[in-house]
Amino acid sequence: MNLSFNEEQEALRESARSFLSENSTSEQVRAAMETEFGYDANLWRRIGAELGWSAVVTPEEYGGLGLGPIELVALMEEMGAALLCSPFLSSVCFAGGAILAGGSDAQKEELLPGIASGEMVATVAFTERNGRWDASGIETIAEADGGDFVLSGTKTFVPDGVAAGLLLIAARRSGSIGEEGVSLFVVRADAPGLDRRALPTVDQTRHQAEIVLQDVRVPASSLLGVEGEGWPILSCALDGALIGVAAEQLGGAQRCLDMTVAYAKERVQFGRPIGSFQAIKHKCADMLVLVESARSAVYYAAAAQAEGDPELPVLASLAKAYCSDAYFRCAAESIQIHGGVGFTWEYDVHLYFKRAKSSETFLGDAPFHRERIARQIGL
Repeated sequence: MNLSFNEEQEALRESARSFLSENSTSEQVRAAMETEFGYDANLWRRIGAELGWSAVVTPEEYGGLGLGPIELVALMEEMGAALLCSPFLSSVCFAGGAILAGGSDAQKEELLPGIASGEMVATVAFTERNGRWDASGIETIAEADGGDFVLSGTKTFVPDGVAAGLLLIAARRSGSIGEEGVSLFVVRADAPGLDRRALPTVDQTRHQAEIVLQDVRVPASSLLGVEGEGWPILSCALDGALIGVAAEQLGGAQRCLDMTVAYAKERVQFGRPIGSFQAIKHKCADMLVLVESARSAVYYAAAAQAEGDPELPVLASLAKAYCSDAYFRCAAESIQIHGGVGFTWEYDVHLYFKRAKSSETFLGDAPFHRERIARQIGL
């Protein structure tokens, strides 16, 4: 298994880094996160139309570039480093992954080209007020009614839920429990009975929403896969999304280290740069170990996904668990080394700290994924 980028993948990463250094600056991030949808619509159109990032893993027959998880990780790492405000994770990694995993040929032909071009923002809504990230947390009910299904329930913590024009809703058959009876439905955001509102978030760079479903009627053709057998599809999409989040966390942790080292070289105390003090050196060295270990975990998981490794669920959870801890620790240490200015509005460190905390819990925190790993390996 090759854990290094080839020449084309390295070129993609370098071009992404260059583009984001000009188009996802501190000022641009702060402006984007204050908008209604939480991202710059013009920049998102450029990402889709000019750069083709939103098409990176979509097969060529559906308007995509037909690349793989390695290229996706290369992009996600740079997006995390730049705190890019965009619906890329929810639309491309999560919703797109679910459609690829379980959609019919007709559904893929209808839905994937819009996601690949960036014209259609999509997301997955499966978590609810109970705060669980596993199948048992799905309480929204899907009742069969003639040739239709009627959805009732409330989804929360939905990434880009206000901006999305397409929602993949997880619901279950009445009376079912656990992974049994779960289905995924493709629902347009303007469906009668569907209401959504923005949620206040710690991390303003990634907007979330609450979706209320009041007897939302959808045709049987909106079903993704087979009725009652949607959890394997959702689980597969989750594994891909976990690796995407972990790659973002890796990029953010690396940027925290870079900012901290640069500040430690410039900040003078007691007549010398604080980076010359042994305590600061130790903190930076610990951060470096965390970042490089996170890099290995993310790259290995992406390589396993590219090769169809059956251990992918374990490796995806391992990457998410480790990167959640690593990012938050790096962000926290960065705050400490910056001192009082680290959490002021003028410095960017607090933005990374908030993203680290938000992404730590998103799709399940480290203890949840360690427990998932234990179940997967039979402990």
